[in-house]
Amino acid sequence: MTNYKCVIIIYCRKEVDETDRNVYSIVLLEELVGAVDRLACEHGMSRSGMINRILAEYLSYATPEEKIGDIFSCMEHFFSEAENFQVRSRQSETMLTVRSALMYRYHPTIRYALELFRQSGSAIGELRVSLRTKNPGLEERLTEFFKFRSRMENRWLETYFPSQHVPCEIGPGRFHRTFLTPASERDRDAEVIAKAICDYIQEFDRELKQYCAGSESPVKTQVKLEWEYQNHLKKSIII
Repeated sequence: MTNYKCVIIIYCRKEVDETDRNVYSIVLLEELVGAVDRLACEHGMSRSGMINRILAEYLSYATPEEKIGDIFSCMEHFFSEAENFQVRSRQSETMLTVRSALMYRYHPTIRYALELFRQSGSAIGELRVSLRTKNPGLEERLTEFFKFRSRMENRWLETYFPSQHVPCEIGPGRFHRTFLTPASERDRDAEVIAKAICDYIQEFDRELKQYCAGSESPVKTQVKLEWEYQNHLKKSIII
């Protein structure tokens, strides 16, 4: 007699709440479930995630995880050709971390942690910039820059966001920024999005390092950086 086993599979998109999936019960062969579990273990995935991937490949459907994976792969390629950036191994299917050294005493590390959202909507993800330091002078300088950067982005980008405000959160040694889904459909390709995010991180990193260098007065530095930022926007996709 053939053995069957009931499993839960997370499969379809759902827009009514904050999740993008529904739960279904299906009946599978016991041996088939065992094979799926082994494959899921090899790929570091859950059983539901593995079944989701298998069905998506069979039906030629790109899952949110595949789209995110394509963006991350493009980002890793872009950063491999950039100086002073190090991409860490992915902690999860939706998280990628990039590091950069600040030319300051003890060379503290700037951490750029990017989380991309599975569900589609007005936002594609969030960037979390952080730098741990016990130097009060550097921490104060960082906070100054984060506030300046937030004001500057709102001044030039607020009309692009539904709330007329660039979603941003600032704290000691940290800056969180939500990324907007590109307005044009042609700009939602994985490579285009990856390039836009990489450009944002590289420009942010350059400005942060220049601000912390303190070679000029804060006012002069801010005027110079805002002028450079405007030029950067002219050749960038707004996210």
